[in-house]
Amino acid sequence: MDPQGPHVVIERALELPPSHLPARASLFLDFDGTLVDLIDRPDAVQVTDRVRALVAALCARLDGRLAIVTGREAAFVRAQLGLKGVGIAGSHGQEIHFPDGTTSIPETPATLADAADMIARLASEHAGVLVERKPLGVALHYRMAPHLEGWSLALAEELAAAHGLHLQPGKMMVELRAPGGDKGSAVARFLETPLFAGTVPVMLGDDLTDEPGFAAAAAQGGWGVLVGAERHTEARYRLEGVQHVLAWLDGVLSA
Repeated sequence: MDPQGPHVVIERALELPPSHLPARASLFLDFDGTLVDLIDRPDAVQVTDRVRALVAALCARLDGRLAIVTGREAAFVRAQLGLKGVGIAGSHGQEIHFPDGTTSIPETPATLADAADMIARLASEHAGVLVERKPLGVALHYRMAPHLEGWSLALAEELAAAHGLHLQPGKMMVELRAPGGDKGSAVARFLETPLFAGTVPVMLGDDLTDEPGFAAAAAQGGWGVLVGAERHTEARYRLEGVQHVLAWLDGVLSA
């Protein structure tokens, strides 16, 4: 056991993750920036056959103990992967689709539609800013207009306060979503089910939104893997980018 305890925030250079998963592991994978590269237009993402085959093989190897934990709408990720029997926690862990087909989805906040309409109207006045509507949130992407970061954050903060919504920052985006829940609570929910209970959780992700997932994995004796540049993180290990993630997952399968 780590003598520093499971919740120590790593501030040293992170090593590569082990080539073997722990015995009776469960695997939690972020989507954008982890399984697929970040792109300017989120709606244009392309999932390769390699990724689909890799996720399917890992799920089979782990006897179903694999879940995608993403800020995306769960239905979008399901359609992209084209796989049944894979758990998905969408909308930053709020809409949970368990591998057995059951779901846990909170009600959409009554104020979300008005906030989404306001964001869409104001964003239409700025070239390069994209709006992504989700069942439990609305995201404002400024990857193609980085000079509008301050404007985007200020708008989101104002609307979050006015409509009682949670403000969720991310990589070159900001989102207004239903209060409550995050990727950490989603990992914990999976670990409460018979399929995942008693396993050693391993979480991979690239964004600040993945930090609660890393912490939840550590709290249950597992560990997180940060994808991307070094930063202040709850993860224990690091991989450089998406292609490094896929290579590592290939190695896990062949180990």
